[in-house]
This record gives sequence, C-alpha cells and structure tokens, in this order.
Amino acid sequence: MSDNWPPDPNQPSQSKPPVHPNHTQNLPPNAPYAGQEWQLLEKTLMASLVEQRRARRWGIFFKLITLGYVLLFGAVVAKGCSGSAKSGVSNIGMSKPHLAVVDVKGVISSDNEANSQAVGEALTEAFNNDQAQAVALRINSPGGSPVQSDEIWQTMTELRKAHPNKKLYAVIEDMGASGAYYIASAADEIWVNPSSLVGSIGVIMPSYNVQGLMDKLGVKDGTMTAGEHKDILSMSRPLSDFERQHIQGVLDNTHAHFINAVKQGRGNRLKNPDANQLFSGLFWSGVQAINLGLADKKGGISTLESQLKLDNVVEYNPEDPVKKVFGKFASQIGYGFGETVSKGFASQLTHAAANDKGMQ
Repeated sequence: MSDNWPPDPNQPSQSKPPVHPNHTQNLPPNAPYAGQEWQLLEKTLMASLVEQRRARRWGIFFKLITLGYVLLFGAVVAKGCSGSAKSGVSNIGMSKPHLAVVDVKGVISSDNEANSQAVGEALTEAFNNDQAQAVALRINSPGGSPVQSDEIWQTMTELRKAHPNKKLYAVIEDMGASGAYYIASAADEIWVNPSSLVGSIGVIMPSYNVQGLMDKLGVKDGTMTAGEHKDILSMSRPLSDFERQHIQGVLDNTHAHFINAVKQGRGNRLKNPDANQLFSGLFWSGVQAINLGLADKKGGISTLESQLKLDNVVEYNPEDPVKKVFGKFASQIGYGFGETVSKGFASQLTHAAANDKGMQ
C-alpha cells in the first residue's frame, strides 16, 4: 500500500484523471486523422443549428406574410366599399376639370357589361359631376338588344336636356353598328376613326328550317302547343304566309322606331337618307359615314381631349364591386408573392454563400 494512503483531506489531490487510450493527446504528431473526427462533429452540429435558425426565421416570416395579407384584404375591402356606390368609379382625378368617359363595349345586352342600367348610372354620375367638362361615350360594339339600346338612348336624351351646357360625344372605335349606332345618334357629335364600321340601321331576326334534315335522319317533332301560332319560330316547320307577314310587321315597327330615333338625333345632318339608303341596314367606313352625315368628325378620345384643352380623362365605367375588390386583392397577392419569392431566393443564396465560406 502506498505511503499516501489514506489521502490527507487537507492536501491537494495528486491523482490525475485517467487518459482515454484513444484521446488525441496519445496520438503521435504525424497521425493523419488527428482531430478530424471532432472537426466533422463540430461542423455537423453547427450546420444543424444554422438549419434550425433558418427554419425558425422562415416560420416567423410566413406568419408575418399571412398577417399582412389579412390586413391588406381588409384595407382593399374597405377602400372598395368606400368608392362610388353606383359605378365603382375611383375618386382619383374627379376633383379637377376632366373629360368623363363611359364605355359601351361588346354586345349590348342585359347580361353583359353594356346594359342600360350600368351605362345609364355611369352617364348620370358623369353629368352630375360639375368638374366633368364634357362626357364621351366610347363605343366599340356590333349592337344588340333594341330594348337596351333604346333605354340608353332615352337616358342620354334626358341628360342632355337636364345639362344643356355639357356636351355629350359619341366616339366610335372599331365598330358602332346597329344598336350601337342607335345609342350614338343621341349624342351632340359623333366622332369616328376613318376605318370604323358605322351604320347598319336595320333589324334582324334569324330563322332556320331544318325539316328536310330531320326527315332524312328520321327525327319527328313532337312539340305540343296551346295557341295556333305558339311555335311560330319552330325550326321543324316552315312559316305560313300569315306568320311571315306578322313577323315582318313586328320588324318593320321596330325598324321605324330605330329610324325615328336616328332622325331625331341627327336631324338635318343626314344627307339624302332615302337616296343613299341610310336606313337599309348597310354599313360604311368612318370617312363614308362623315360624308353621309352619319358622323361628324374624325378622331378618338385623345383628339377630343386635346380639342377641349383638357389634360385629364376619368373613366366612369360600371364595375361589379365584388369583382373590383377581389380583382385588386388578387393583383396585390400576385405582387406580394413575387416579392416573397425573389427575397426568399436572395436570402437562401446569401446563407448558402456564407455557409460555404465558413466551411472552407
């Protein structure tokens, strides 16, 4: 037994901790793998910590993005609801002198944007704004419903009477035919492009007879009616002489109403309507329409704006409030998504470059 046993508690211990036989201190200085296991373990742990921090930062980032989208949606809804209750027109530019523009695009129908209620409300709002120096109806339509066209025509006529000092222009772009020209005739002036298609003052009702084809295919029409002429426009039988005369009378009556509206709007500016067959359903180019008195001048919205010496155009176009809100929200989401992706890629590239530099 050693002389130092038992150990004196008042003396410092002389014992040394055992050294593991595989410790790097016991390795010869020229050992090829001395300390590399610890370096590899250290790098693995550091990479794990970096990944955890990155995941935590991305988690916070996406939570903030979600909160931002919720706040943005609320702001867009509030802004959309605070606009014009009727036409959804923005207030930007409406507080200073401007040219008010209302669009009539596409087929004129109660199911489309070019309907009498929407266009009428937009026109009314434009005329009621004292800062609107003039109103322009921008037309690009092949026509459509005679009822919708007549209601817009009546609204235009009433607004012109109520606001005699504010001129109403009809500016025809590609096409202003049939019901679209019906509407244009109520304006103070009609402006056209030289290549615009103008006119087609007539009424049409398509009718087809496929009885011969049905007989070849062995198809029998079993339609039942209560009323002698209830199936007057059936495709499975021809029209009788009486039915044809009746339908022609309806079309002639509608056509006469159309002609009277054009004559009332254009007046003496029409040149030899009968000789030039202006009411025959023919259409003309913009230049020809001017020569025939169906239009007044060549030009578009920009030309009109310049002539009126205005530098501000405000569109009073009808817009569905729900469509407006969600359209703006979708565009903001797209913009935010693009920004997020670009920033995310940039951040990942920066971290990757830093990690590669640290491991070298």
